[in-house]
Amino acid sequence: MKKYKIKLHMLTVYAIIFLFSIGCTKDFDKMNIPPGVLSVENLDAGLLGQAFAAAQYRGIMGDGSDMQQAQNLFSDLYVQYFATSVPWFNSDQYLHMGDWAGYAWRAFYANAAPQLHFVEKYTAENGMPVENALTKIWKVMIYHRMTDQWGPIIYAEFGNAQTSVAYDSQESIYADFFKLLDEATAVLSDNTGANGFGSNDLLYAGSVDKWLIFANSLRLRLALRIAYADPARAKQEAEKAVAAGVMQTVSDNANVLTTDLSRHPHEKISAWGEYRMSATMESFLTGYEDPRLPVYFSQAVASLEYKGLRNGVEIDDRTGINDDYSTIGPKFLSVSQGGSNPDIKVMGAAEVYFLRAEGALRGWNMGGAAEALYNEGIRQSLLAETAVSENEILNYINSNNVPAAIQDKWNTPAAADIPVKYDPAADFEKQLEQIITQKWIAIFPDGWEAWSELRRTGYPARYPIIRSLDPEVPVTAIIRRIPFVPMEYQNNAAAVQVAISLLGEGKDGRLVKLWWDAKP
Repeated sequence: MKKYKIKLHMLTVYAIIFLFSIGCTKDFDKMNIPPGVLSVENLDAGLLGQAFAAAQYRGIMGDGSDMQQAQNLFSDLYVQYFATSVPWFNSDQYLHMGDWAGYAWRAFYANAAPQLHFVEKYTAENGMPVENALTKIWKVMIYHRMTDQWGPIIYAEFGNAQTSVAYDSQESIYADFFKLLDEATAVLSDNTGANGFGSNDLLYAGSVDKWLIFANSLRLRLALRIAYADPARAKQEAEKAVAAGVMQTVSDNANVLTTDLSRHPHEKISAWGEYRMSATMESFLTGYEDPRLPVYFSQAVASLEYKGLRNGVEIDDRTGINDDYSTIGPKFLSVSQGGSNPDIKVMGAAEVYFLRAEGALRGWNMGGAAEALYNEGIRQSLLAETAVSENEILNYINSNNVPAAIQDKWNTPAAADIPVKYDPAADFEKQLEQIITQKWIAIFPDGWEAWSELRRTGYPARYPIIRSLDPEVPVTAIIRRIPFVPMEYQNNAAAVQVAISLLGEGKDGRLVKLWWDAKP
């Protein structure tokens, strides 16, 4: 079979591969790889590194349009990083928009998944163990985000060239995640100092040593994710991760490199002017006098103050209010507006310290006490996001400041009463709330991960939305999952029905809890 020998910039190859896909079959919307597409036989190995880079960028929805419909319209609003200030986004009032979710599903299964599948298969069949190990780690990274949105997803059977593709249960998918991480870290441990994919790797430029730390840190994230569903396995995996070595400083942080051809997604989204800081963010950040406030958000045009909007406001209350509320921070704006196109945050040392703090709170061996790990999580976040001094960091860590009341038409009270300063004498839930609240602040703007933690733990505290347009979803509810998408009901209906049976309540609802969402 003919090979395509094409020399491309590493971040434009996804467009070519996608064109190969849709040009070969009218059935590609069935979200699986048809015969002859993206196999190791019909793509030149010269595209391998570029395909991996594209799977990294598109796998975390790096494109602004992908990210808007995969995250901004759902998890960013559910976890109240943002509220919407325009009348056409009713997902902020809990009205589910299946077509928007369908776009996110398509963006993953038509762009990132085929490329990663190709790289995984090629490296396995052509004696490239290091590259194959990196591919497995990235597979865990991007697929865990998908299952954390939907629950059962297409996973093990992706790429089988069938028109009907089975879904896997979330429990089985998580079990495979730990298996893949075992396989990958074993290979990388035997190849320290080596390099895989070189400059085509957008995280660490191919550094095996850095990837090994990332893999262990990712294992720790997934271990805490299942803490209520499978406590024994969670403890085992968390202690294994910390013993093997996890992120400790900002230099270990995993960020997807951006370039002129691969912009930060918020740069594109911010130019549309559709989102504002939420009132919940205002309450916490202003009350805490948080140094990250001017980094995360811009001052409102009208008042030159940091103002947050309540989620779920009535449509009439959104008209003409954009200048009254804060937009996203200056660095995320378009270059023409003075933005800096920052790299895309994937995971960092700050999050890892908060994960370890929670593990220590649970009595696991995390290499330190919960309070010390919590404080270091704050410190690493401030170092990564601000230019504050060590004294300023210590002042923040030891602050008794609490969230502030909001001066708005609703006379909104403070979102919570917890201070920054850790209270080791408090009960388990109060300490957990402190840890998750500071994690929520630290991982901004990753609403995808923050929403998972909100569902798992119930924290941070959020305001009830002003109005819900879904009679089955009250204003105080936490949305638990995204329903399966319309195109799958149309093209893969039998598999979807089986997937629904895998959910705990046997129905495709937004208040149905996922497998790991098992807190009593």
